[in-house]
Order: sequence, then C-alpha cells, then structure tokens
Amino acid sequence: MLYSHDTFGLGHLRRSRALASAITQADPSASALILTGSPVAGRFTFPRRVDHVRLPGVTKRSDGSYASQTIGMGIDEVTDLRSGIIRTTAQQYDPDILIVDKEPTGFRGELLPTLEMLQDCGRSKLILGLRDVLDEPEVLATEWARKGAVEATEKFYDEIWVYGMKSIYDPTAGLPLSIETQAHMHWTGYLRRDLGPIGISPEVPYILITPGGGGDGKAMVNLVLSAYEQDPNLSPRAVLVYGPFLSGELRADFEERVEALNGRVTAVGFESQIETLFAGAQGVVCMGGYNTFCEVLSFDKRAVIVPRTVPRLEQWLRASRAEKLGLVRMLDENRDGLTPEAMIRAIRNLSNQPLPSQAMTDGLLDGLDYVTERVDTLLQTNAEQAAQ
Repeated sequence: MLYSHDTFGLGHLRRSRALASAITQADPSASALILTGSPVAGRFTFPRRVDHVRLPGVTKRSDGSYASQTIGMGIDEVTDLRSGIIRTTAQQYDPDILIVDKEPTGFRGELLPTLEMLQDCGRSKLILGLRDVLDEPEVLATEWARKGAVEATEKFYDEIWVYGMKSIYDPTAGLPLSIETQAHMHWTGYLRRDLGPIGISPEVPYILITPGGGGDGKAMVNLVLSAYEQDPNLSPRAVLVYGPFLSGELRADFEERVEALNGRVTAVGFESQIETLFAGAQGVVCMGGYNTFCEVLSFDKRAVIVPRTVPRLEQWLRASRAEKLGLVRMLDENRDGLTPEAMIRAIRNLSNQPLPSQAMTDGLLDGLDYVTERVDTLLQTNAEQAAQ
C-alpha cells in the first residue's frame, strides 16, 4: 500500500504510481493500492494489479491554511474522515509493506492511527519514501519539529528510502535523526520514467514546455509566450502542456496569446501520457519538480529549468545542483533575470547544451530497480518471520 497525501500538484501521486507499477511488474503475485488525495487521480490509467482509493480532497489557501476542497466540511472534520478511511482501508487490505510519501505523519497527522495499528499488528514493514530534496535544512528542521515528524520517523519506520543520490543532495541534512535511524536509510537513485510503448508525437521539431501540474506555472508559461511574441524568428515551435491545475481564467488568457502566435506555439490542457511528448521533443523548458526532472533524465533531453522559489526552495536547490553537475541548464532569477530576452537566449541555446547522459554517473537512474529488489527482500523477511 502506498500513501500519497496530495494537497497540491501531481508529484506525490505520480511518484507513487511509478513505484506501484514497477513493484507489480517485477512480482506477478503482487498488488498495490494507492491512497491519494489528488483530485485528478481518476484521469490517470493504472497498470493491472494497481488501483487507488481517492481520499476527500483538501486545498491550500493563499495564507497557508487548508480547507475542504468540495464537501463543505471543516478541515478538522475532513482530516478525521480521511484518517478513518486510511485506517479502515489498511485494516481490510492488510499490506505487507506500507510506503509513505514524504510526510511521516501524513496530512495534519492523519496517518498516525494507521501507523499505530500496523505497528501493533507487527506484520507490515513501514517505509518512509523521500524525494531527493525537501527544503532548506533550517526550514525543514523547523517544519518537522512542528509536526512531530522526527519522533514519528524514529518510532514507526523500519526504513527510509531516498529517491536520489547522497552525492547530489541529502534531504535529511539538518534533521536530528538518530544514528540508528540513519543506518536504515537507503539511497535508491532517481526513479526512471517508463520508456515502454510511446504514442505518436506531434510533428517535429518542437520543444516541450511543461509547468508540471500547472498550479504555480503562471510565471514560466508567461515567460515562454512572451519570448515567442517578442522574437518572431524564435524556433523550433513549442508544444505547451498547461497542467490540470492552471486556473481557468489564466488559461483563457494564455489561449488567446497562443492563438495569435499562429501555430508557433500549440497547447494542450492535461496529458496523462506526457511521456510521448517528452520522447519526441528536441528539448524541454520546465519547472524543477522531482517527476519532471526524472523525465528529463530518463528521456535524455536537453532542458532549461525555471525553478520556483516559494513557498519552498526545493526546485531551486535541485536545479542548481543539477546545473553544477552538467545535467541541465537553469534560468535563475538573480543571475539571469526572468525576462523574455533571457528566455529567448535559453531556447536558442538549447540545442548547444550537452545531453544529460554525458554527465550521468552510475546508478543515477536505478531507483525503481533498487526499490523492487528491496521490496523482494522485505517480502522474503515477512514470509520467514511468519513461518517461525
């Protein structure tokens, strides 16, 4: 079972889906169930023996507080409802392994009753999965202290899997984790994207423009459109994927601008099979989310990353480190300026960038293989313990 709280964006669900797919493909006897709060979970296809349970959605307000997304309940009531669904599902599904994405205690502590129950039963292995970068060490330490996340990690989790490489970044730097807990950390490498059957890509050549889920993609999309508007000779053409969370009003405005560019930029709203667009692209302009970064590496695409810097520095930290390693190019607000001229230069220089593969180290994209081997080991351990 995989827990993915999903209060914003697509990252947690897509990561959980990639893990579930790899685990069930590697073991024909395995099934996987994803618990997710994503409002667009139903728009994804799931492989055989993988399914999902949709938790009541919550949304983050501009002041940082949370509210129920649709059902008109108070946030405490919604959290209690979600917590009950999670616990009941875990009780019925009885997982051998629970993989929790990023939040050790879940959204507002909703996972704690389930962790207590599974630990008391003693049959399930509890895994905390962390992306390569969480936030600045000082900021993260304050956040985890407020949530009681360090205590929960020490108390409940058998292992911590970091979906990255320690040589690139340590997301737990600054956290007061015990030596014993640190000894149970596994650095898996990044999670390779599926390079299986690819659909028919748009007419080439083109560059792919993707702000991920799109909820915070306004600035980047505006910058790309401004670059094509300002330079009538800018090429190749661009294929823009808005993402499902870009607001309708913003999208209507962008649609007018796209239409006026007469085919030099084309746009789609949401593409659940974005792998097809990655495969055919000459290069990529994107934000710096974990999943998009994995796709850039997996498809070996020259990329310009325009990272967000609020509310977290996660994307900037990832992009900055990747640029130093020669994997991507970053458009940095303070160094380059977020101007149409800077974007024009970046797009024109895309074809001159080295491919990520020219800078990759061994094991960089071995995350899914590492995870499936680890799952096999844990299942064998479970079976041996049950037989005793």
